[in-house]
Amino acid sequence: MLIGLASVWLLAANRRIAGVSGILHGLFAQPPGDRAWRAAFIAGLVAAGFAWHLIAEASPRENFGLGWAALAGALVGFGTRVGGGCTSGHGVCGLGRLSLRSLVAVVVFMLGGMVSVYVVRHVLGVPS
Repeated sequence: MLIGLASVWLLAANRRIAGVSGILHGLFAQPPGDRAWRAAFIAGLVAAGFAWHLIAEASPRENFGLGWAALAGALVGFGTRVGGGCTSGHGVCGLGRLSLRSLVAVVVFMLGGMVSVYVVRHVLGVPS
């Protein structure tokens, strides 16, 4: 619910789409005057992750080292570039705007995720 509210607020207040990949890209590619809100948005995401870790007392997944996390991040970045945006941009904001392009992207994201889980769990035999 908070993600939906934040995306509506960002669109209403700044006329910006709350797609994380676009916000992060713009943090480095946009003129300096447009960076403050982007930095605050990304900092909020990072802070929320740390806060959740503390509140939920979650521990990192065992046998999932930094190398795997880096590979996963690189694949997500590649998919974001190929898909013309990330799950937050397409799934939350694009579908909310009734974008056909976003609907297609979300279907592809979901199918890709399902295939990945199947391959990792049933073909490679990695326990959950």
